[in-house]
Amino acid sequence: MPITRELLWTLQIGSGVFWGLTYLLIVRRGFLDRRCGMPLAALAANLSWEFIFVFVLPHGGLQIYINAVCLLIDLIILYQAIRFEIPRFRRLLGSWTYVATFVGLATAFGAVLTITLEFDDRHGRYVAFGQNLMMSILFVSMLFRRKGVRGQSMYIAVFKMLGTLLPSVLFYVLYPQSPLMIYLFASILLYDWAYIVLLYRKLKEGGIAPWRRA
Repeated sequence: MPITRELLWTLQIGSGVFWGLTYLLIVRRGFLDRRCGMPLAALAANLSWEFIFVFVLPHGGLQIYINAVCLLIDLIILYQAIRFEIPRFRRLLGSWTYVATFVGLATAFGAVLTITLEFDDRHGRYVAFGQNLMMSILFVSMLFRRKGVRGQSMYIAVFKMLGTLLPSVLFYVLYPQSPLMIYLFASILLYDWAYIVLLYRKLKEGGIAPWRRA
């Protein structure tokens, strides 16, 4: 099915806007709550994807600017992770805490790059949606693991879902015959919706007005 330039730009810009809002709200909530609002494995994968498709295998057109902006915001989230989250692992890892952090980042970078090269996927679509599914699962896990809502908000949850839904529509139009992509689209949407519902319930249980917490 052909796609017009106008629709392509609308979906790209819309996705960039929603992901940008997601990242900015994670940063805001993180400083307010003194917790990193993004699961660490997801953060490592995001940083790797953005770095690779800005500097190593740069995208063309509008997408490279979206990638660059997201990379800059993710670097702030990385600071929050180092400041607020990673020190919590000191009891387990001791002096190896930051070495383990570097190894984790390097592992994520290697995985994103080699998957991209293996599938000759210069758009990064397979690894992007694969790590999006991982992120969606990890957000649900984070909600249960922390037993609270620090670093999280309904707006983050909704904008994150919309930020992935728009490119899902785009790539479904471009690659309607890909069973893997269709599976990833559907799975991400399912987990994102589950996270929204569970977070809403958790906020209500805690006596927090869900839509007044940004």
